[in-house]
Amino acid sequence: MLIVKKFGGTSVGNKERIFNVARRCIEDYKKGHDVVVVLSAMGKSTDELIYKAKDINPNPSKREMDMLLTTGEQVSVSLMALAMGALGVPCISLNAFQVAMHTTHRYGNARLKRIDNDRIRNELEQRKIVIVTGFQGVDKYDNLTTLGRGGSDTTAVALAAALHADACEIYTDVDGVYTADPRLVKGARKLDVITYDEMLELSTLGAGVLHNRSVELAKKYGVQLVVRSSLNENEGTIIKEDTGMEKMLVSGVAVDKNATRIAVIGLKDEPGVAFRLFDALAKYNINVDMILQSVGRDGTKDISFTVEEDVADDAAAVLEKHFPKSQYKEIKMKREVAKLSIVGAGMQTNPGVAASMFEALYNVGVNISMISTSEIRVTVLIDEKYVDVAMNAVHDKFSLAD
Repeated sequence: MLIVKKFGGTSVGNKERIFNVARRCIEDYKKGHDVVVVLSAMGKSTDELIYKAKDINPNPSKREMDMLLTTGEQVSVSLMALAMGALGVPCISLNAFQVAMHTTHRYGNARLKRIDNDRIRNELEQRKIVIVTGFQGVDKYDNLTTLGRGGSDTTAVALAAALHADACEIYTDVDGVYTADPRLVKGARKLDVITYDEMLELSTLGAGVLHNRSVELAKKYGVQLVVRSSLNENEGTIIKEDTGMEKMLVSGVAVDKNATRIAVIGLKDEPGVAFRLFDALAKYNINVDMILQSVGRDGTKDISFTVEEDVADDAAAVLEKHFPKSQYKEIKMKREVAKLSIVGAGMQTNPGVAASMFEALYNVGVNISMISTSEIRVTVLIDEKYVDVAMNAVHDKFSLAD
């Protein structure tokens, strides 16, 4: 049996935890299984590296930032190999170049293209535990790249798919996937099982348990995931294609505070305006999420949309550059907003879910400024200051508590 195990930064944050992870991996190894371990950088070391870089250069090169940030995972895997060696188990650490993990040429948010698995296979055949750096790859010019925050999850799933692993286990500092963030919602409970589609929506909408691209890969290649804690032996949450049971109406509530609302006021109400607006943003790789267009009146209309907070200024600058002032009246930005979402496969066959969510928000006096839906999701934009009360109200409305 081949098992891929991924451990996050908190799981390897100090000597004690490194040895804890080493022992857990060795348990499976001694049962006769092949074990591949994927590690994130220790604790807050990535944040510390970013701080050091910006202290030296406030506008650092993206290439050099990737060169710097990939060192965090290299420290983790080498220390883990030393720990396993101290426990008498043969092992080897490999970085992205040594594997090799081929990615696109986009620093800071590269995508995996393929993984050469010959080196890993050879090491496994020699009965070694193979410890691989997460979060990183190598482009066609042999430059180191990173996969974006949370990218170690994607590394683990990609390796599981490339190696045809029998299991892919994602270890974090929580027991699994919860119906809501237990730090914000007291009654949040752990789910035993959840579908790929539900997990993908929750990950995209702010649930920080898994990198959303890792869930996309798992669904595409049929990699069944288990999310569990590295700090205890509790059963985690299984993520797979179908739960094989009656689907819950709503599986979870998620919130994303990394949002800014941009409103372009007084646009000409004519064909092609929306295309020119969003095409300009797309050419600068600015992703747009929720979109609302007003009914045209007096020859004008308004278009509002949300972007990630850290690209809001860039988005506004792009529009000001590509839209002459004569084409619109003004651009407004509202930063202190949050996207609150409910997700559940059961929504597809149950009418009135959105109405129930809106009722819960009305009952606690929370106003909705934008709405977006899919077959298994309803997302609303609210003022950030109401996040806690709104999450708890919606969570209680759908009886998700223990």
